[in-house]
Amino acid sequence: MTGRRTPVAGRPTPVAGPARGGSGSPERGGTGGHERGGTGSPERPPRSGRRVPGAVSALAALLAVITAAGVWAYRDLEGNLHSADVDAKIGDERPPRTSPGSKNILVVGSDSRAGADAGYGRGHTTMHSDTLLVLHLAANREWATVVSFPRDSWVEVPACDRGDGTTSGPHHAKINEAFAIGGAGGEVSRAAACAVKAVERNTGLRIDHFMSVDFQGFKGMVDALDGVRVCPTAAIRDQKARLDIPAGCQTVRGEDALGYVRARYGVGDGSDLGRVGRQQEFMRALAARAKEKLTSPGALYGLLESATGSLTTDEALAGIRPLYGLVSRLRAIPSDRLAFVTVPNYPRGMDVPSDTANVVWQYPEAAELFLSLTRDREVRAEAVAAAGRNPLYAGTVRVRVLDGTGTPGLAEEVAGSLRGYGFTVAGTGSADEAGTGAGTGAGADAGAATSVVHPAGLARQARALASRLPGSTVTESADAPEGLVTLTVGEDFGGTR
Repeated sequence: MTGRRTPVAGRPTPVAGPARGGSGSPERGGTGGHERGGTGSPERPPRSGRRVPGAVSALAALLAVITAAGVWAYRDLEGNLHSADVDAKIGDERPPRTSPGSKNILVVGSDSRAGADAGYGRGHTTMHSDTLLVLHLAANREWATVVSFPRDSWVEVPACDRGDGTTSGPHHAKINEAFAIGGAGGEVSRAAACAVKAVERNTGLRIDHFMSVDFQGFKGMVDALDGVRVCPTAAIRDQKARLDIPAGCQTVRGEDALGYVRARYGVGDGSDLGRVGRQQEFMRALAARAKEKLTSPGALYGLLESATGSLTTDEALAGIRPLYGLVSRLRAIPSDRLAFVTVPNYPRGMDVPSDTANVVWQYPEAAELFLSLTRDREVRAEAVAAAGRNPLYAGTVRVRVLDGTGTPGLAEEVAGSLRGYGFTVAGTGSADEAGTGAGTGAGADAGAATSVVHPAGLARQARALASRLPGSTVTESADAPEGLVTLTVGEDFGGTR
């Protein structure tokens, strides 16, 4: 691994999860060896110029609109914005802010399927998120990274207030279920709070702001720009997305534009990963189209009216001035320093054959991507993609869990958590009974620190396990059992991620 020293037998090498230090390379990560595109993508904008995420790029034209339409336009657009008191509902168990000045903004494509959105899907009684991404804006404002989370990502969803008088318990599920759980009572702030908690819990990233854009607002933005040009290489027919378009370059508007970014079953291999890639390309094309319309105040006003009318943000971001300030910073970032990446992942079926519907994040590469962002280190899309082409399946990592604290049942409890993440648990026991060489490394205090010990040849497997254990260390030992990675749970154990 780049930037990592070769461990010396018996000497611990610090390894950490995303929120508590570590040794990941600033440009490591991955899109997973199973990243799959669709049958086509929106026409790419010219490589020269700047690109920003489509959901917020339209707001960059605000100054031109105000100049052309006057103060009344500013007041009208300001009145369109909706705010949600998200921070008060998240709670206190949050990752620390490790890079003052940088910003992490969670963006959700909201599918409430209520009112004008009622035609999408059947049998849904709560809010849904079709799109989930984090925009990381560097402290020096010279680069930014947009990280997409496949909605089928199998993660731990924390306990959340449903807003209907009940509270959900922590469990494993698709990551987009968090927004639905919090939105059971129909309140965006609780839906957002649960989504924020899920992302923070699984990444270690501290979320600073929240944005939600609904279906109707997306269609309105595209229509105000007279459509966006896409070039699918094959016809796309997806009844669930209400899309039926031929192959070839064409301009999509309204329902077709929405269907294009939502389509899944009628394009490519039907995966959510293909849809994520198509959405990223569409955002670039939408941003480029918005720049073309800078000279048309009428089109710009329609664009901004749709964007602001469908936009819900946290209270600190709920205003034309803070939004314009954010987008102005984004527009100043050169295109080659704005990276669009997907969390490294692979099909969960590689670990759990019965699961053919979900993906799991690829470790240690996913943890290294998150760690880079928590430390405000620039991420390059090319490096992320390269790092994810050879996934290590958690199911191939055989783990023995030893308790170094003397707490009854602790080893079994941790083993259960690791099985939930797909690891193969080969046994549990006490560190004292197992012996020093087998579990803790030469000279280590079994009860003091959580450690991962491995024999020669299993360094990557050990890092994959340790990246799920914030604050743990990795040691290579000649005395470690062959074929096994041994986890000793110490007094400092803070749970799994």
